[in-house]
Amino acid sequence: MRITELLNKDAMDLHAAPKSKAEAIDLLVDLMVRSGNILDKEVYKACVLKRETIGSTGIGEGVAIPHAKTKAVQRAGLAVIVAHDGVDFESLDGEPTKLFFLIAAPDTEDNIHLDVLGRLSVLLMDDDFRQSLIDAKDKDEFLRLVDEAENKKVAETQKKEAEAKHVAPGTYRVLAVTACPTGIAHTYMAAESLEEKAKEMGVTIKVETNGSGGKKNVLTPAEISAADGIIVAADTKVDMPRFNGKPVIQTQVSDGISRPQELIQTILDGKAPVFHAQGGSTKTEASAEKEGIGHQIYKHLMNGVSNMLPFVIGGGILIALAFLLDTILAPGGDPANFGMNSPAAALFKTIGNAAFGFMLPILAGFIAMSIADRPGLAVGFVGGALANAGGSGFLGALIAGFVAGYLMLGLEKLCAKLPKSLEGTKPVLIYPVVGILAIGVIIQFIINPPVSALNLWISNTLSSMNATSGVILGAIVGGMMSIDMGGPFNKAAYVFGTASLINAAGDPVSSGVMAAVMIGGMVPPLAVALCTTFFKNRFTAKERQTTVTNYIMGFSFITEGVIPFAAADPLRVIPSVWSGLRWPALCPCCLAVRFQRPMEVSLYSQWSKIGRCTWFLS
Repeated sequence: MRITELLNKDAMDLHAAPKSKAEAIDLLVDLMVRSGNILDKEVYKACVLKRETIGSTGIGEGVAIPHAKTKAVQRAGLAVIVAHDGVDFESLDGEPTKLFFLIAAPDTEDNIHLDVLGRLSVLLMDDDFRQSLIDAKDKDEFLRLVDEAENKKVAETQKKEAEAKHVAPGTYRVLAVTACPTGIAHTYMAAESLEEKAKEMGVTIKVETNGSGGKKNVLTPAEISAADGIIVAADTKVDMPRFNGKPVIQTQVSDGISRPQELIQTILDGKAPVFHAQGGSTKTEASAEKEGIGHQIYKHLMNGVSNMLPFVIGGGILIALAFLLDTILAPGGDPANFGMNSPAAALFKTIGNAAFGFMLPILAGFIAMSIADRPGLAVGFVGGALANAGGSGFLGALIAGFVAGYLMLGLEKLCAKLPKSLEGTKPVLIYPVVGILAIGVIIQFIINPPVSALNLWISNTLSSMNATSGVILGAIVGGMMSIDMGGPFNKAAYVFGTASLINAAGDPVSSGVMAAVMIGGMVPPLAVALCTTFFKNRFTAKERQTTVTNYIMGFSFITEGVIPFAAADPLRVIPSVWSGLRWPALCPCCLAVRFQRPMEVSLYSQWSKIGRCTWFLS
């Protein structure tokens, strides 16, 4: 497939005049829609904007390549605008952008178009080629210039690949790996930038690209062993253990584009930190490029949440089905044993409870594993189980996961001083025994006791409230049901509501407490389900898979379906579901829709677009 096959004259504007980045993207998206490549304009545009939140696609030198890979794209395509006056696109070099290529890539297994798009990205690294496109008099000349440049690049690439087959291991002084979140543009541009700069410096280099179409030009063990060092310019996870013991620079993919000479020179000067993989974990002695603490925490958290989701979905649906079966098969059953009064319901409930039982240990275990790799898994798993059993709920499991992960990193540093003869005992004896014992002591004696005391205080406070404060009491228990999704507040409110129902004896306030509890338990999952239904483009594919589950769990007032969302963004999700019944500006749907959205979008502007979308729940 040729680049010109993806270009459509209907999707080209060589005399555009956008005034801002937002206007440029709007114009590009409209052109792409006009070409007939897009199934859903709003979803596609949202994906393009979401990519910009990761980092500007303005690569510098007057070029921007915004892009998105999504099911909203019917077929691969390109849209082009030339803005002769330039636009501030927040480019890496801070200069105005004049040449824009918008990429639309379908989310399918057939990735033949990705090679073409990668080839375009590489072509745009050439100064003369870029300027010739900006100066093109008409669309036909523009297409001809692209075609000629592609023919030249294809010939050069074929020659380079033929020469590479005859290169013996040890010839490459510098190796590199490039990868970006979508694996479309920046991956290949960073590779080209490194290769061109190495050629200017007279340095031999081989670059592995981890794109959406798979790994290309993969580094071999012999090449890694013989190289002076490795540059990893990536914004996604890269296979790192193979570089154990080698000098490695880990940096952003944008640095591979804008700072290739500095990175290569650091390797040649022997100033790159040595990378070590110890006990299954991967880390560097010193980091040349510091990753933000917030981003690190987010990555660890997402690792736990994504692995926990199957347990939430499977267990939640089975428990909800158990309640449904009990309603049909045992209508006069014991309310205190709801979901277990009929044999069929009991089977579903037992299996669902088993799945839920793994939920929080899995969360903690995979958070710890993300931090300390394999040694952290067992320690985090045990920490999450103890936090769950001790009444700490998912907040306790979150703490347990991070504590376990960093605990194991500290233990690995201490064990690094042991004799080499004991190296084999670390992963099979020292790490699991010492780690599990340490996390057990921390959870049992430091984390769980204050949470238990808090639970007792909450129960006593609720019990002391009387009929005169019934409205306040209902608001409190409703909020408690939705604030920590099965944790200590949730459990305390449910137990108090059940006790009030049993002792109601016709008292409307006492019986009303349980009604408030049920409503409070229904709001979080229903709010999130509504969000993932009506605002699909704001959520990932995995998050959208919880939609049906949260509807079912919401009608059954099971709040645990919101745990993945609350764990990933607690500062927005928890306050929103807690306060949604009281203040429309903080309604659960409006705030949950902002999940993983740019911080610069204000709460007010988001709410004003959507309206009081879940105000009916109040």
